[in-house]
Amino acid sequence: MVQKSEFSKDFDKNKQRIDELFHVDKSFDLMYRVVMIGGKKACFYLIDGFCKDEVMEKILEFLYKITPEEMPETAHDFLKDKLPYGEIDLVRTEDNLIQRLLSGVPVLMVEGYTELLAMDFRTYPARSVDQPEKDKVMRGSRDGFVETVVYNTALIRRRIRSTELVMEMHTVGKSSRTDVVIAYMGNRVEKEMLENIRERIDAIDIDALSMNQQSLAECLYQHKWYNPFPKFKFSERPDTTAASILEGSIAILVDNSPSAMILPTSVFDIVEDADDYYFPPVTGTYLRLSRMVINFAAVVLTPFFLLLLMNPQWIPEWLKFIEINDPVNVPIFLQMLILEFAIDGLKLASMNTPNMLSTPLSVVAGIVLGDYTVSSGWFNAEIMLYMAFVAVANYTQVSFELGYALKFMRLILICSTAAFGLWGFIGGLAFVVIAVVSNKTISGKSYIYPIIPFNRKQFLRRFCRVSLPRSEKG
Repeated sequence: MVQKSEFSKDFDKNKQRIDELFHVDKSFDLMYRVVMIGGKKACFYLIDGFCKDEVMEKILEFLYKITPEEMPETAHDFLKDKLPYGEIDLVRTEDNLIQRLLSGVPVLMVEGYTELLAMDFRTYPARSVDQPEKDKVMRGSRDGFVETVVYNTALIRRRIRSTELVMEMHTVGKSSRTDVVIAYMGNRVEKEMLENIRERIDAIDIDALSMNQQSLAECLYQHKWYNPFPKFKFSERPDTTAASILEGSIAILVDNSPSAMILPTSVFDIVEDADDYYFPPVTGTYLRLSRMVINFAAVVLTPFFLLLLMNPQWIPEWLKFIEINDPVNVPIFLQMLILEFAIDGLKLASMNTPNMLSTPLSVVAGIVLGDYTVSSGWFNAEIMLYMAFVAVANYTQVSFELGYALKFMRLILICSTAAFGLWGFIGGLAFVVIAVVSNKTISGKSYIYPIIPFNRKQFLRRFCRVSLPRSEKG
């Protein structure tokens, strides 16, 4: 059933209504152009910066040639017979008009028609699809997502040329009207989970996704945010996103965000990296296991070192060299906490430092923290060494969210060990395990699958990089 139009055949009445709705007299970038087409008044509405000038000129040149005798009686016939450009839809409601025009789609209003014509020849300001700064690889493709959702869907389509690939468009936010795309393989996705995601997105009642994907993530998963372990996997790489979609996952793309949100996600999905698959299975397995071991060591190394220093009688002879022989002016656990915050301070400083000053900042920070702080007696060299390892270990995996979750767990371990000794260390480890195991994916499944529930085949695939499966020839 065709929806009844909210507009009339009175051109001046429609124009006055639209001008008031969009505050045309106040917004300098919302432009309109009144022209004559086939002896009838017409008006183009468009957003400056979103319109392809060359296409606009060609369409106007074509429309100016239409004579009064050739003018169709309805907007549908005009669309079908007189417009040479293909991406054209009829606009019948104010809500549809707002969505189309403010998304950058030029709209044509013609005297005598109760529908408006939306002609999609817009273009978005966008940067090039360069390799992401964070998700770099030693080998593989060098393109990455940008802030324009249409470009991002094209990068995925380029890799998955299947009729089963579906890109569903949704709109979220009363004021922002942000485009949100759900990408999945129709024959591989779990139907119940897909329907659950659809319902959650459509039920979001928010004014604007002011923080893009983070705002959407908090709306989709509103419980247990006190658990710092990430509920979603974020990737700026289209090859990683395409591989996840082919495995049956759902990718959510948000306009103005240069990354994809992949779900459902277990902790093993987050730890995986693109380099695992761009190298032979043996090398990929080594890289994956190395990353897991380093991340585990980054959590327990400094608390365990603190425990041994608190109980030097437990240190075996072959590890006696780890004892601190220099004077300790500041308690060890305070040194660790201060350095944890100092490392974060350096990260924030590096992000806000102009490129031309980043090298001098690194040199100054290295000299001050690496030499003067030790010689002044604030820190001991051994503590500096272990904290340097922790700082470097945080960069072995691409997920910022997982990196900070592991950092919080390490801080809890340090504090509990300093306060209660061995039992504090054991209790802290138990807390870390509970935090990981009790976390749930958005689908409600286990965060540590395939360990719980145990799946032997998937368990081996999570730890060992195996050869890609091959299709059987029929």
